Amino acid sequence: MWKSILKRRLARESALKVLFMVEVGKNDPEEAMQYILEQGNLLEKEQSFCRKLATGVLQNREELDSAILGGLLNWELGRLSATVRSILRLALYELLYLPEIPIAVIINEAIELTKSYHDQEAARFVNGVLDKIGKKVRLERG
Repeated sequence: MWKSILKRRLARESALKVLFMVEVGKNDPEEAMQYILEQGNLLEKEQSFCRKLATGVLQNREELDSAILGGLLNWELGRLSATVRSILRLALYELLYLPEIPIAVIINEAIELTKSYHDQEAARFVNGVLDKIGKKVRLERG
């Protein structure tokens, strides 16, 4: 079980790298995906999950950004670091489009990514935003 969780975490981390390369580096999404997948040690299943996440975020970016804005209080999207923005988009894609993944798992994974790529304060911020949006999603799903 732990091996599966760690592989999914690596897939999320790879998707985050793709999103970061596209946003900050202005890389072509497919080229960024290919580069990251070649660098990673992911099995086919995890590569597929990584591709699904990154592609889903890129295709639904406007909706995801709108959802993020709904969870921000006295903040603007542009004030967030590119890393935090990408982590929030990734988690919100999972929250909104992958209902089979428990909300608590999604939020925890986003917090862990934030701790790895940013800091504890940013992790608390991400937790607050996702918790607020997660409660709304939970109410809508019933």
